[in-house]
Amino acid sequence: MQSTKFIESHQGNIQNISVYGQEANPTTWKMCQMNLAIHGIEGNLGAAAADTFFNDLHPTLKADYILANPPFNMSAWGADQLQEDRRWLFGIPPGGNANFAWMQHMIFHMSARGRMGMVLANGSLSSQTGGEGEIRQKIIEADLVDCIIALPTQLFYSTQIPASLWFINKQKKQPGKTLFVDARKMGTLVTRALRELTESDIEKLTETYKAFADGKLEEEKGYSAVATIEDMAKQDYILTPGRYVGIEEMDDDGEPFAEKMSRLTGELSELFAESAELEKEIRQRLGAIGFEV
Repeated sequence: MQSTKFIESHQGNIQNISVYGQEANPTTWKMCQMNLAIHGIEGNLGAAAADTFFNDLHPTLKADYILANPPFNMSAWGADQLQEDRRWLFGIPPGGNANFAWMQHMIFHMSARGRMGMVLANGSLSSQTGGEGEIRQKIIEADLVDCIIALPTQLFYSTQIPASLWFINKQKKQPGKTLFVDARKMGTLVTRALRELTESDIEKLTETYKAFADGKLEEEKGYSAVATIEDMAKQDYILTPGRYVGIEEMDDDGEPFAEKMSRLTGELSELFAESAELEKEIRQRLGAIGFEV
């Protein structure tokens, strides 16, 4: 739905695109078919619901654009039966976690100019277990990782697991480089349990990526940074944005460091003294009623 809205907002023709998808849950598959029909979008979701790993309904598909939000950290996904699968271009994914099985399935289906946006649990950025570190390293060395965005918490109804956006691109405008964005402070709580990214948040993220792609990005401490493959190698191919963007710079209040430390330690000493007096008084009051501490 969002893709067609994007095309229409840019005066494009939705008849010029072909929509493909797959879903294992029969109810969700039917809802998607109905949703496409209501909006006048012709899509190929296969003849029925099917498991993506064991029954790829679009085996020859090479897509220009892929959007994916697969299950996070999915275990027992059938790895033992798919050891020789042709989709594992960068290594066999571990049986206890399907994150890099999903990733490689999507990469396999990208065209020569393909681009992909994918939501994955943050563990995919740093995990070294089950060969995940080696798979991630090979994907990085293939120069496919265009951008990584660390998302704020509470964006999903179904899980509180911290997540990130992976953007994979086979025709990067900045070869050998990856944009890292720490967006964890973005978003607005709409309920106590749910956060949403505002239009201004999305616009800022979009403009940040555009500036990077155009080679005009001014890096911002604590928010954005550009790293080379060599930089990522020095970080053991871990893609956590915080490792690259650093800590947000604090405004200088003009007070010399020595004077500030002298003032703060003096204030801390006074607080310690006050705390000792309060502790003494509490002990006395408890003792007066027969309780010793």
